[in-house]
Amino acid sequence: MGLVGTMFLFALGAIIGHVSPRLPTLFMTRPKGFNIRFSSHPDPVELSPYLTQRVLHLRTFYWSSFLLAGIVMFFGGVSLRWGSAGFGFGLWVASSWTILSRLQAFLGGRPAPWTHAMAVELQSVMDASRSEIRCCSHPVPVWQQQCIQCSSCKAVLSRIARPDLGRKRSDGWVAATLRLLITDGHPFTDPLPELTLEQE
Repeated sequence: MGLVGTMFLFALGAIIGHVSPRLPTLFMTRPKGFNIRFSSHPDPVELSPYLTQRVLHLRTFYWSSFLLAGIVMFFGGVSLRWGSAGFGFGLWVASSWTILSRLQAFLGGRPAPWTHAMAVELQSVMDASRSEIRCCSHPVPVWQQQCIQCSSCKAVLSRIARPDLGRKRSDGWVAATLRLLITDGHPFTDPLPELTLEQE
């Protein structure tokens, strides 16, 4: 096989190795039936137990990529040994990179897009909105792109950027899939910055 054919098989293996561990995040929650309790993308999402549950589900899907990447690595090794070396090497490189990128979260790198702490924060904001320390008489906390804000009084309740929430995206299936493969579910924007003394 020529160089072009080998490079094509390597690229094909790398694409499959990159996409396969992310399949649950890309597709599991996208159907309409899984999103009837959420507003359409990209509108803000009202905080609810269903939203907290969605964050925990996406967290599970994110970490399940270890298992899926391990399976892809196994087939990559099989292909290296008994099949197409170029294709197998592509599988092996992409899946091992996924594992390494996940592990860096434990070494001080960028955290996962969905975390247990995030779910706890959502629940805490909901509890506060129902308590005596609520921001206004009729609080409706919603998750904007850069923060959680009360849609009634516009008070900022938490400065936490919104990651992908598994909704069907408004930018079309192809563009949305490519965007999610690039960002891996992380927010497109930074959290709303804290106010300085001058701004206050």
